[in-house]
Order: sequence, then C-alpha cells, then structure tokens
Amino acid sequence: MRSVEPMEGYRPSERRRRSMIRRKEMPLWQELPLLLIVAFCLAVLIRTFLVQAFYIPSGSMQSTLEIKDRVLVNKVVYDMRDPVRGEIVVFRGTDNWAPEVTEEVSNSFVAKLGRTVGDLVGVSRPGERDFIKRVIGLPGDKVACCDAKGRITVNGVGIDESYIADGFNSDLNQPPNPNQCTSRRFTEVTVPPGEMFVMGDHREVSQDARCQGPVPIDNVIGRAFVIVWPSSRFTSLSVPDVWKTYAENHPTAAGLPERRNSPSTELFALPFLLSGALSARSGLPFSIRRRRLPS
Repeated sequence: MRSVEPMEGYRPSERRRRSMIRRKEMPLWQELPLLLIVAFCLAVLIRTFLVQAFYIPSGSMQSTLEIKDRVLVNKVVYDMRDPVRGEIVVFRGTDNWAPEVTEEVSNSFVAKLGRTVGDLVGVSRPGERDFIKRVIGLPGDKVACCDAKGRITVNGVGIDESYIADGFNSDLNQPPNPNQCTSRRFTEVTVPPGEMFVMGDHREVSQDARCQGPVPIDNVIGRAFVIVWPSSRFTSLSVPDVWKTYAENHPTAAGLPERRNSPSTELFALPFLLSGALSARSGLPFSIRRRRLPS
C-alpha cells in the first residue's frame, strides 16, 4: 500500500491571495449615508447613557445661567453617588411643579421634527417638566430663611450665597406665601428621606422648593457641569466654595440613602459599541476577514 506524504500546509494561489487582501472601496454616495447613520446612532447612545446638552429656557438660574445658554449634563455621576449641596442638577419636577418655559414654541411640522431629532441626539430644549436648580438641602436637612443677616440656613447655619447677583434675591420684607416663591422668607422645612431641597439662583423669579416642595432624588437626570454655548460664556459649573466649606464642617445628613444604583450594564457595553462602530468605519464595506487555520 502506497504511503501518502504529509501535506506541508495549504497555500492559496497568488491570484486568490491578492483577491483576499484587496479591499473593494465603497463609493462615496454609499459611504456618506452610512457614516451619517453611524454618527447618529453614536449620538443617541451618548445622549442616553453619558452626556446630554440642555437648553436654558428661563431666567430662574441667572446670573449663573442665562436664557438660551446650553449646558452639558453628566448622566452617569449619580449612578455612582448621590447629589451634593451646591451642585446644579437637572431633574423631572413632580406634579406640584409648574412649568417655567417662557419662550413660545412653534408647533409646525418642521419644528416638531427638529425637536424630535434634537431630543434623540441630546441638543433639544428641556420638556415642560424638566427643571434646572441648585441643590440646597439633602434628606434630613432643616432648611429655612432667614437668619439675622437675611441668609438661608441649613441645619441652623447661615449660607453666604455669593453666586446670587445683586438685585436677584427675593424681597426680605414680603410675608411668606406658600403658593408663590415671591418672598425670601419661608418656614423651616425638614427634607424628607429620598428627597432634596432645590432653589434657583434668581430668587425673585424662580419657582422652586420654597413653594413647590422638595423633589425625589430619583427624579434627577444628571449634574450640569459646564456651559458650552455661547462660546463667550464657556465655563465649568463647580460647587461654590461656601458649600465645600459647609460639607467639610458638617457631614452628610443622616437621611441620605445609600448609593441608589450601580452603573447599568448598558454603560459598560457602550465602549464596546463605540469600538465596534469605529472598526466598522475603518473596514467599510463590512467584509468579513476569515483567518484560515492550517490544514
């Protein structure tokens, strides 16, 4: 019986080898729409899980935030920790909170389409129930106004709010009104468990927790951390020094719940999705390269 010599290994012909290496280029008219779709999907993913741009529709946070400013909101930070006093947060108001949108909104088809697309990629104006305010009190805190200097107090400590511009504080002499935040004075509020006490920086016009009540921490969308537009107002939105000092001298209120949620599995999957999209761009068209194992 004739013996069979072992094969050294399969090697494709030169022509076939060149065809495997050569990559067919996709025409521009096909590649451009595909790139736009990839970019749109990436924008939606980023808006959903990481960062979203918000349009400021009212003057309730002046002069820190002006009408028509755009801020970036970190949507991940509160998956890892809870809010801190002095931070500016975007949240969904409860049924007690009246809308603050001051600009008329067009209801034409083009305008509605633009708002829908803008909302998907995270550059639209907030909804009627979305608000942006500064965190003043955490669960268990006792918040009131005013002390002998006309300041708000948190757990009996007066807060020097230098971020409130001259003429933007509410009237000290007007009697408290539980239905309107027109007076600087309000009776002491003990922030319930799982909620936070928020106020606008323009106290004369801001309708906030003074008259509309605290809001659940679970309603927080994210933390506003930078003004990105207009470019002349580009700046970070850090915690004021007065609140940093307060936090150093006064531990977090006992009523603050434990960290609410661990980061979602979608968040961990996002880098892989981004990597896959970039790989797809470098390998258009999406031809599959097979690695042959030695025979």
